[in-house]
Amino acid sequence: MENVKEFVQKMEMDTRVAALMTGAACAVGALVLLVRKGISHKKTNDKIQIARDRRTESLQQAELAVLRYKESRPSIDSARILNLSLSELTKQLKSGSLTPEDVFYSYMEKTLDVHKNLNCCTGVLLESFDQLKTIASNKDGLLYGVPVSIKENIMTNYGTLTGLLNLNFYVLVQVLKRQGAIPFVKTNLPQGLLNYDCGNPIYGQTVNPHNFQKTSGGSSGGEGALVGGGGSVLGLGSDIGGSIRIPAAFCGISGFKPTAGRISSQGVKPIYRGQKSVLSSAGPMAKDVESLALCMQALLCDHMFSLDPTIPPIPFNVQVYESTKPLRIGYLENDGYLQPSPSMVRAIREVKALLEQAGHTLVPYSPLKISYLVTELLIKGVFADGAATLLKKLKGSPLDPCLKAQVLPYYLPKWLKKALSFLLKPLVSSLPISVSDLWEQHAAVEDYIQEMIAEWRRCNIDVLLCPVIGPAFNHLYCGRVTTALTCTMIYNLLTFPAGVVPVTTVTAEDEQELQHYTGIYQDRWDRLFKQAVSQSEGLPVAVQCVALPWQDELCLRFMKEVEQLVKQSRK
Repeated sequence: MENVKEFVQKMEMDTRVAALMTGAACAVGALVLLVRKGISHKKTNDKIQIARDRRTESLQQAELAVLRYKESRPSIDSARILNLSLSELTKQLKSGSLTPEDVFYSYMEKTLDVHKNLNCCTGVLLESFDQLKTIASNKDGLLYGVPVSIKENIMTNYGTLTGLLNLNFYVLVQVLKRQGAIPFVKTNLPQGLLNYDCGNPIYGQTVNPHNFQKTSGGSSGGEGALVGGGGSVLGLGSDIGGSIRIPAAFCGISGFKPTAGRISSQGVKPIYRGQKSVLSSAGPMAKDVESLALCMQALLCDHMFSLDPTIPPIPFNVQVYESTKPLRIGYLENDGYLQPSPSMVRAIREVKALLEQAGHTLVPYSPLKISYLVTELLIKGVFADGAATLLKKLKGSPLDPCLKAQVLPYYLPKWLKKALSFLLKPLVSSLPISVSDLWEQHAAVEDYIQEMIAEWRRCNIDVLLCPVIGPAFNHLYCGRVTTALTCTMIYNLLTFPAGVVPVTTVTAEDEQELQHYTGIYQDRWDRLFKQAVSQSEGLPVAVQCVALPWQDELCLRFMKEVEQLVKQSRK
């Protein structure tokens, strides 16, 4: 009996010891995890601070350089220089009536001033000061002496927000330099890139040059703000779902997304590689269409075709761009998925009337199977992995407020996503698909492209006039309004060239009509869109111009026609 008691007591003691040891082990494990998390958090904060310090230092150095130059050249007429179009600027630089130095420092000073108000720059490219000293060697270039701003994810010697350093793959920047341009500043973008907003935990929020309470758009929002604010005569952005066109529309400038594969993407860093359903394109952003065309003409040169042999060696077709032949133009006001804002509808109707008065033929047009396009092609393609790669990229990083609303639903378990799919909309309820399903999806994309081209030919149209999202959104709505993607992302999937041209501004009547906006589905997402575009009187509104693949010059010609007709109507 005593032996049994001793045994029981020993067992109880061993159990207590085991419990204590287990508790201690758990406490140590938790402490280790906390320490690791703390170290990781510190490393992240250190990297963020390094990036911020680098930006501050580059801005300060640029400011000192501008002050020194202006002391040596007190008679410089910066206002006159900044008012010149890109075409006129290049002419005067070539003729010698303007010097590259005067142009460079005028734009550098203006950029620093614009950045203070809009927070649009991620850093000055200090190498540009050295390039300026030797710029005479590129006097034959089409962009001789022109300062050009560059979106942060396009690689230069400066590196990118992702921490990736120069690997000599930044083809577009090399081509710009060969053409005499001077890349002089890098511009802000949203965390994750796939966003209508322009903010991140490193550099903060970029605001709209026309209204600081509005976003500049995304993801090329820094470019949109800087060009729209007058700090850059020509910018280079990238576009996977409207990332050039939306900021251009929000900021009242022109922007062009070329046919996917028309210009090199080497050195243009996406949020993740390997996604092939919806393709990205780099492209120009400027105050007018002529500047976009000049940039495309400069990029489509033998030097780019040599640096990147995967690009078809098709130079810019000036004859197509300068043609005056009447066009047969398809038009749509509503794609059946997003009900446009009143100002968007009015912009299409006014431009349609101007085009008809100018002798062009306008015919109604509608995209095919729009709901199928969204759920089965766009969302299933971009997030075929259930956003796993995106979440992996974001792991350990603080999230920008606008991005939180966009990505947090992806952290939900699969069963809960399915249960809440009726609330979360297709974008946030997408689940990973298998390899065979992905191949089927790729085949479906190919089929859809051919169906859309067949419909285009059935309508016998040359180009298409359609809405672009607008006016500029209020802050913090960009990650929550996902229904607006059909306006722009469809043309990335189709690989059609597309550009935007500002044509009007929001009126008091537009604002009043917006009060009665209900949307197509009359659901939470339609209500969010209404809230996002409210209080926008005076803000710019654009239209979108589209052409078939590889007809980039025709698209630009159409954009120029719209721009000129709108200008003439205001006289």
